[in-house]
Amino acid sequence: MNTQNIPQADFAIIGGSGTLSSNFPLGAKCDDVKIIQDRMVFDTPYGKTTELRLFEVAGTRVLTCKMHGWRSGVNRADASRQLFWTFREAGVKRIFSEGGVGTINKLLDTRDFLIPDDYLDMSVRKDVGLEGKYLLVMRDALCPQMREELIKNTRKHFSGRIFTRGTYANTDGRHFESPAEIAMLNGHADIVGQSICPEVYLAREIGACYAGLYYVVNYGEGIKPWSHQVLEDIFYDDAPMISKILLDTIRSLAQQDRNCECLSLRKETLLKGIYDD
Repeated sequence: MNTQNIPQADFAIIGGSGTLSSNFPLGAKCDDVKIIQDRMVFDTPYGKTTELRLFEVAGTRVLTCKMHGWRSGVNRADASRQLFWTFREAGVKRIFSEGGVGTINKLLDTRDFLIPDDYLDMSVRKDVGLEGKYLLVMRDALCPQMREELIKNTRKHFSGRIFTRGTYANTDGRHFESPAEIAMLNGHADIVGQSICPEVYLAREIGACYAGLYYVVNYGEGIKPWSHQVLEDIFYDDAPMISKILLDTIRSLAQQDRNCECLSLRKETLLKGIYDD
């Protein structure tokens, strides 16, 4: 596979519903943000990627895409593999994801932020990896160093409620969950969405740190009635704020060496001759 045209970048941002309406990162209207290349598509062993954008913020190069690379005609497992294979070839070391989520914890309300420290995989998209050469230890799967900076910068831009830990339950989409599913998850997770898995596994597999910024946009079914209009208002009104949080977090992290254990939690496989060809 020819990778000569894949640009190098230390950071990646996987855009979700939180930034989709803002033409990220341009919606933040920051003077130190510059688009370097746009609408890039690369061949991978899993098919062609979604369109990627390479930009620079305060001199730091960042790769980004819309809505996790999901699109018609490509299953979500392949979309994720295409994306993370490209991130690996680009040398990406830190990956942020963002998105709108629903509530499981009854104490949460719409327009609350949560920066999770754990996840619960309820999806059926299992065994979504690259070459399988590593044993992935999923302790501290959400990088503590990246989470700390996300929390600090969210507080800088947002005066509402910010939850600094919690568990994200991942379900399959594109439909929302039923009241019975939300009731089953209550007590085991705080928010529910459809993107953290397999991304959290793939990030560890390529040796990158991963963390997510999640904004509550609806109540889980059976918890409290919610309005689609509220979801729509959040989608359009709050995207620039989410963009600014992510950009400020990159500005601060770019000045720091990785002092987490994320890379050390990727071990060589013991199944020699099976996965090490």
